[in-house]
Amino acid sequence: MKLIQAAVLEQRENSRPYAQYRPLTLREVQLDAPGPGEVLVRITAAGLCHSDLSVIDGNRPRPVPMVLGHESAGIVEQVGAGVDLEIGQQVISVFLPRCENCAACATGGKLPCTAGTEANTAGTLLTGARRLQFEGHSVHHHLGVSAFAQYAVMDARSVVPVGNDVPPEVAAVLGCAVLTGGGALRNAARATGSEDVAIVGLGGVGMAALLVAVGQRTTGTILAVDSNTDKLAVAQELGADQVCTPQELQGRTASIVVEAAGHPKAFETALEATAVGGTLVTVGLPAPGAMSSIEPLSLTAGARTIIGSYMGSALPAKDIPYYEGLWRAGKLPLQQLVRTRPMAEINEALDELAEGRSVRQVLLPLDVGLRGD
Repeated sequence: MKLIQAAVLEQRENSRPYAQYRPLTLREVQLDAPGPGEVLVRITAAGLCHSDLSVIDGNRPRPVPMVLGHESAGIVEQVGAGVDLEIGQQVISVFLPRCENCAACATGGKLPCTAGTEANTAGTLLTGARRLQFEGHSVHHHLGVSAFAQYAVMDARSVVPVGNDVPPEVAAVLGCAVLTGGGALRNAARATGSEDVAIVGLGGVGMAALLVAVGQRTTGTILAVDSNTDKLAVAQELGADQVCTPQELQGRTASIVVEAAGHPKAFETALEATAVGGTLVTVGLPAPGAMSSIEPLSLTAGARTIIGSYMGSALPAKDIPYYEGLWRAGKLPLQQLVRTRPMAEINEALDELAEGRSVRQVLLPLDVGLRGD
């Protein structure tokens, strides 16, 4: 058992501003050694995502206490029995492990793994284990990862290796933002690069979708939509052909539309932007109970298709090497999306995320060794 520093969430439904009320506290927690099929990872970078925020504000209830963080890069330092990973290998975390045995896993990424979903909801690793303790009590894992820490023990099915030359802050976002946004295009919509594409919502996932659309574009045009004009300016710099606010849409449409805002009004805007015969892929996660209003006739008469996509309908072991290859080819400049900041500023970073002032913040843990046996 080792002692590490980690950001612990001890209660749900926290109030803003987070910089004042500080829902996440850096504490010394105990971390068990990896069991069979598990891996100890030294975290080098951890992205801050709305999926973390939704646990903090109570929109997505999870058991507490919990160490949050699910989008990360790190270095393998120890492996359990049966794990085929090299010590020193860089890996990225995946927030939904796949058991490869259930009916959902047989759908090729369309449906989330049943066992992985149950483990994520319960706050455990895929096997049902918990490897974190604080003051004599078990601490829950967030989405099988718990990356807001110096180290994490994960199921080996929650990590995918990448080259050690990929910068940690770039590698980290491959496992959530890029997997989700890029997968909405490649897997759910089957985009080839020749279609006109619109991205509605320019947070980390939306911007990642934009970069993937630009990276694989052949003849199609790209429209970026967001209410934040600063983000529209960034989208234009990153390769969007047109940008506008929802109010400025004015009849502009695309054959493939990705909704990445997770807001009912954004879904309505995305449907408005979907051309006749087009496809809308929604990857945003709105609050439970949030409702949108649509006209069913627009689906029937316009032959439009709406697809829900979780984690970009991805098979991470297959998809992540594709995105790594795009990055190596200079066609996925993820470093332009990322702002790094120390883990000590995590509550301030939450406010920036909640207020929509950031694209992707990546937290850098203190590089301090393990203590203990």
